[in-house]
Amino acid sequence: MRALISVSDKTGVVELAKALEELGCTVISTGGTARTLSENGVNVVGISDVTGFPECLDGRVKTLHPAVHGGILAMRDKKEHMDQLKELGIQTIDIVAINLYPFRQTVSKPGVTMEEAIENIDIGGPTMLRSAAKNHRDVVVLCDPADYEPVLSELKEKGSVSYETKYRLALKVFQHTAAYDALIADYLRVQGGYDLPDNLTMTFEKVQDLRYGENPHQKAYYYKELLAPDSALVNARQINGKELSFNNINDTNAALSAVREFKDPAIVAVKHANPCGIGVADNLYDAYKKAYDADPISIFGGIIASNRVIDGAVAAEINKIFLEIVIAPGFSPEALEILMLKKNLRLLSLPSMMKDAPCHKMKAASGQAPQEAEEKESSQTEKGISLDALDLKKVSGGLLVQQLDQELYQEEELKVVTKRTPTLKEWEDLKFAMIAVKHIKSNGIVLAKDEKTIGMGPGQTNRIWAVEHAIKQATEDTKGAVLASDAFFPFDDCVTAAAAAGITAIIQPGGSIRDEDSIRKADQCGIAMVFTGMRHFRH
Repeated sequence: MRALISVSDKTGVVELAKALEELGCTVISTGGTARTLSENGVNVVGISDVTGFPECLDGRVKTLHPAVHGGILAMRDKKEHMDQLKELGIQTIDIVAINLYPFRQTVSKPGVTMEEAIENIDIGGPTMLRSAAKNHRDVVVLCDPADYEPVLSELKEKGSVSYETKYRLALKVFQHTAAYDALIADYLRVQGGYDLPDNLTMTFEKVQDLRYGENPHQKAYYYKELLAPDSALVNARQINGKELSFNNINDTNAALSAVREFKDPAIVAVKHANPCGIGVADNLYDAYKKAYDADPISIFGGIIASNRVIDGAVAAEINKIFLEIVIAPGFSPEALEILMLKKNLRLLSLPSMMKDAPCHKMKAASGQAPQEAEEKESSQTEKGISLDALDLKKVSGGLLVQQLDQELYQEEELKVVTKRTPTLKEWEDLKFAMIAVKHIKSNGIVLAKDEKTIGMGPGQTNRIWAVEHAIKQATEDTKGAVLASDAFFPFDDCVTAAAAAGITAIIQPGGSIRDEDSIRKADQCGIAMVFTGMRHFRH
């Protein structure tokens, strides 16, 4: 029996080699692995002694040789194969233990160069793994140190490895090399500024087997993008509470997505993936009070996202009600002491959550429309779209892929279409309301006043119902409030209902063939109306 061992991750490799040697196996190795094994007392046969050819090109070529692949790929029960090996002087290789150059770890380092990335693309490793996996009836293939001990146990107890184990290990190899190649391809695509390919291959690693999905009868799993940015939800650290569920994660993602829109201190409360209360203020305590007052009923059992570190005063308010999750960049010691009194309250810390966030600022410097936050260099101006910037929806037999909706509107596209121009206060509330409505299900309407949501009409099958629902469910007087719509008004009935509720300003994309009807009605009612030119459907 002969084993070929060549690994980048040296975890457990000495113990594996020594155990195989004790079982009468000849150990073949390469480069740094051979040195490590030799230094630890393993009698190693160098790869050049097997191939009769020196390692060359800085180690780029060492195992790509018939003496290696012939020994791996020969079918033991096929006489022609075994006769050829004998004629060529090639011996079989029965165990292949390989793990690959650390491409992922390399490209995850800050400031990594393309040259470094390229040098960490493994060629020989995947080739040997795939060869061994293809011939798994005759060859045991190991790509994960976690499998060393189970295989050694079988060899010690039974003298061989079962076909079931060899099949499982071969499957693991093809999954591993597929993910490895997909990661390389996606990295090169993004760095080169290319669009999504004709054949889309994505790779993720499992974070967690979830208890169940949206409902108890559905299996569910939580996966992580291999190069997920620091600001991604999947990188949040849980510091208190029960295990996260499928719905917890989905709802928290909705809350995180919304709160990242705001530069000023903000709190977003979410229930069933829809914001139910959003508040922005000069300090986090007032922002929380606004979000709570926006809908003190729906927030119960919901999820809160904060774009600032939670302090003791805010924590004391949070602890007055039942919540599932609080996610924030961090928690002060006093806040943790208060919040951790509730053992089941899930606390998620994500320090980098606001990194590269849209961060719209509410306050305007003049009577004009509030300007966008200061220009930030985009990470996508010269590079391709990363997987984290995609929205994926599974459909029967396919997958819908789109860029995330990361815009609000273009400042130069804003157009006051009515005789009356919004006041400074109305401009601030209009912008706030437009951000809020972007994050609720369509058809969606949001009523806002003083940078606080006071009424929402999410997920309705027609727009007037959404308006009527938002007005009916408003938690305070709608007089002087503003209204935001995620898409255009098909008729003027929405303006009529808004006027009857005392709403003074409206922001919507425009673009209906009946826009003039809505504009005319707004003028008749003294309502200021702004068109953004950008729709925000969320289905």
